[in-house]
Amino acid sequence: MPSFPIIIMAAGLFGTLLLAFFAVSGPSTRKAQARRLDSVCERHSKSNEVAAQAQLKRILGGRQANRMDGLAQRLIPNPALLRQRLERTGRTWTLGQYVMVSGGVTMVVMAVLLMKGMPFLLVLFLSLFAGVGVPHIVVSKLIKKRVAKFTAKFPDAIDLMVRGLRSGLPISETMGIVADEIPGPVAIEFRAVSDKMKIGRTMDAALQETAERLATPEFQFFVIALAIQRETGGNLAETLGNLSEVLRKRAAMKLKIRAMSSESKASAWIVGSLPFIVFVLIWFVNGKYLSGFFSDERLMMAGLGGLCWMGIGVFIMAKMVNFEI
Repeated sequence: MPSFPIIIMAAGLFGTLLLAFFAVSGPSTRKAQARRLDSVCERHSKSNEVAAQAQLKRILGGRQANRMDGLAQRLIPNPALLRQRLERTGRTWTLGQYVMVSGGVTMVVMAVLLMKGMPFLLVLFLSLFAGVGVPHIVVSKLIKKRVAKFTAKFPDAIDLMVRGLRSGLPISETMGIVADEIPGPVAIEFRAVSDKMKIGRTMDAALQETAERLATPEFQFFVIALAIQRETGGNLAETLGNLSEVLRKRAAMKLKIRAMSSESKASAWIVGSLPFIVFVLIWFVNGKYLSGFFSDERLMMAGLGGLCWMGIGVFIMAKMVNFEI
């Protein structure tokens, strides 16, 4: 018969998993179809009652989202930076969803470690570290993946703009063609630039906002090339053609460096992660053997010293295999 604390912990774990699932899962197909049907009915209905109900739904939905985001802004030290990072992922995640997932990861890790009988202070530290670190790592991976997709297709987009300029089209029209023809993040970003220009924003301001959101050197080169050509004049198609060639050579150099440094990176990962893997395995097999690291001051100092030296070694190895192009 399981004890009462274990039942409470299991219930909390189950609730946290459900909370995390609903926070990151997208809308169901049935609900999306129902919303589209409601929107069509509201758009074509002539009844004032239907219009009032639709307006009330939008107000209540906006208040609920703003309430969650407001709570997240009070909990997060720099909400503007986090909101920008979430926008760079290309997903429609909000600050409230991010905080919910962070809290869910924290509670799950805390429940698992408490079940294993680890000390409470260590459990609290590890759970908070996981709750803050895991969502941050996931968002960073998504940003890196999206930027890689954008960088891979960006030279093709520039080549398409060059062909449009040589055929006599203005630069604004070529951006619209890129948004329609090139798939992936390139189409999304150029469509956003084209839409901003249609509502009255200048091309420089729209491009600079996109460059700040993407934070990639390739797009910054593109913005600088357009600004220089606008100030000095010259053949824009030739300038963009040269930029496309430079970006392709830069991408090829990155792949060559990645292939040459792959062995060193693998060695750094193995050397850096092996002590932690062995520590966790021994803890799960025989926790009493390592319990002195959390009670004996001498072992605690030795462990902290080892972590410091390992951190220095991992930092040096990371700098040795990191090359800027």
